[in-house]
Amino acid sequence: MSPAAALAVFVVAFFFIATERADKVKVVLIAAGVMTVLGLAPGAEVFFSEHEGIDWNVIFLLLGMMIIVGIIKQTGIFDFLAIWAAKRSRGRPYRLMVMLMTITAIASPFLDNVTTIMLVAPVTVVVCDRLRIPAQPYLIAEVLASNIGGAATLVGDPPNIIIGSRAGLSFNDFLAHMAPIVVLTFIGFVLLTRVMFRDALGHDSPHAHEVMALQERRAITDPRLLARCLIVLGLVIVGFGLHSVLHVEPSIVALIGAGVMILVTRSDVHDVMGEVEWPTLVFFAGLFVMVSGLVHTGVIENIGEWAVETVGDDYHMAATGLLFGSAVLGAFFDNIPYTATMAPIVEGLAAQAPDSGTGEALWWAFALGADFSGNGTAVAASANVVAIGIAARTGHPISFWQFTRYGIVTTALTTLAAWAYVTLRYFT
Repeated sequence: MSPAAALAVFVVAFFFIATERADKVKVVLIAAGVMTVLGLAPGAEVFFSEHEGIDWNVIFLLLGMMIIVGIIKQTGIFDFLAIWAAKRSRGRPYRLMVMLMTITAIASPFLDNVTTIMLVAPVTVVVCDRLRIPAQPYLIAEVLASNIGGAATLVGDPPNIIIGSRAGLSFNDFLAHMAPIVVLTFIGFVLLTRVMFRDALGHDSPHAHEVMALQERRAITDPRLLARCLIVLGLVIVGFGLHSVLHVEPSIVALIGAGVMILVTRSDVHDVMGEVEWPTLVFFAGLFVMVSGLVHTGVIENIGEWAVETVGDDYHMAATGLLFGSAVLGAFFDNIPYTATMAPIVEGLAAQAPDSGTGEALWWAFALGADFSGNGTAVAASANVVAIGIAARTGHPISFWQFTRYGIVTTALTTLAAWAYVTLRYFT
């Protein structure tokens, strides 16, 4: 097994994804196939290994929520919310963006950022279509907000679930240690968007008066169906919140919720499956196989161990390395498999800390770096890929670099804020 060969295949594939010289789904499938044929990926184990394979929890969580959102969409609730948001903003671009980002950031810690984007992105597209303005800036801002907001809780971002399980940290632990910096960072991000998206926010929509004349209640096509859907969705959200109590994976909760929703709404299965973003699911599966090659050949582990050896007994330096290292590596290797790979290394480092407080500080630095790295590139987090898939499907395509140029700036500034927070709270 050659680490250099695995890294070369990954870099070439990432180049084609980043430059968009080929369809990203084709790229990851070819790269995954090459890694498997060359023996760089763990063969059949890629379907079963928890640390060196496809993360089926992510795949099935996405599948379940796609089905749920597809059924809810039939009720007209997205049109209702779109008209409501557009009317409250009075067609003013920045006010509309702040409203949508705030909704996203508040929902993400409790629904998880992927689910939130699945619910909010269709609303955003409808709003922008009504106002006849490009949806891309709003979708990008929402994804960046969701990755920031999701960092606040145990269930808000997939890396937190991995870290909480490995470190024995509870929902309340995350709320106490992560929520303060998330709130401050989000406030700063809201101000930052005024500068980053200034070209798209310069003028009010001339079609705002058309939206103000609409009656949002008329958008609800089937109130009874909506009531059933909201009850099932509410139970799914409760299931997510009770994840650590029930010991049931969020993916199972989502699949059960999807099945129950199909049953109680009597939806046509073929129509529902047509709403699923299959290319997005295939892309994730291929990406996980690509990353498994890096894990299997020891590329990521070697990088992590080198970092640990470099910092030695300087735990503030260790926290700094984990924070900035995770922000960089997680942006390019997808923060979910990266977190799963690095977690054992962080666990060993935390165990050597002189006290439990210092050990926990390393976990929080790692969590912040992994979570905020999700904004680094267009493929760094599940929410990013899902939003880009929805954007392409609805006629508002977002290129890799269109997203990444905003994501890099956001990741750099939020990571610096997180470093200041970790330094002041745990090492001063």
